[in-house]
Amino acid sequence: MEASERIAEQFHDSIKTHQESLDRLPAAIERAGSLMADCLQREGRILSCGNGGSAGDAQHFSSELLNRFEMERPGLPAIALTTDSSTLTSIANDYDFREVFARQTRALAHPGDVLLAISTSGGSENVNRAIEAAHDRGAHVVALTGRDGGAMAAGLAATDVEVRVPARVTARIQEIHLLVIHCLCDLIDRRLFGG
Repeated sequence: MEASERIAEQFHDSIKTHQESLDRLPAAIERAGSLMADCLQREGRILSCGNGGSAGDAQHFSSELLNRFEMERPGLPAIALTTDSSTLTSIANDYDFREVFARQTRALAHPGDVLLAISTSGGSENVNRAIEAAHDRGAHVVALTGRDGGAMAAGLAATDVEVRVPARVTARIQEIHLLVIHCLCDLIDRRLFGG
């Protein structure tokens, strides 16, 4: 296969996944955006976590809230649990890497806060432990998943929201996760600040 054909195939696969996601995900995205906006209106905060590319997505989401998305507005309280290397390495060293997000969640989450938990497979044990910690603290969860939702989907409470991308390829799932994050930022801004 020529490089140009492979590139075209990637674009076509991405377009197909976007279309399937458009057909399946808007209601879940709307529920997730409402849950987050309600949290922020009550002066709560949103924590976020994930591994690898999902860690980048968690940080991207947090930066859009803390700084701004597409409109001028005050910063919103968001914390990416993926950014503090001293905290991450000390928890991994003193306890276990599976605890790097859970210990932070137990320390930082308050009742009514939201944890944005991101895993393309739903099988990231450290993210799933953070979900358990969020529930222990009375916080809600918005889970961005793919494939069959994995253990993450099974660990969600009735008041949580799962946005499951209808794809199996990690790159396609990550592309949709980024779009979902932008949709969430837009919904939060419009709910809190109009426009």
